[in-house]
Amino acid sequence: MAMQQVKAPIARLLYFSSARSGPARRVEAFVDQVMQERQNHQAFRRYTIDVESQPDLAERFHVDVVPTILVIDDRKVVRRIEGRVSVPELRRQLSPWLR
Repeated sequence: MAMQQVKAPIARLLYFSSARSGPARRVEAFVDQVMQERQNHQAFRRYTIDVESQPDLAERFHVDVVPTILVIDDRKVVRRIEGRVSVPELRRQLSPWLR
């Protein structure tokens, strides 16, 4: 009987943003750049959350600054990145999940 390999659930990346925030749009482009490098498209299940249209989620995750990036792994927030960050900083912060 062959053993089935159990695939670990993919981490979730929550990107809290606002359509009115220039820095949030810029950092979102930086996240896109990091995800495109070395085919990291599948590194996360990614969700973009507008804090103005979903204030309940922003409150639930204690988001006071946009942009805020949360990595949720095994149902826990394991990484929190707030405010303006550069591409190299995003790479460093997200490196445990990237290829």
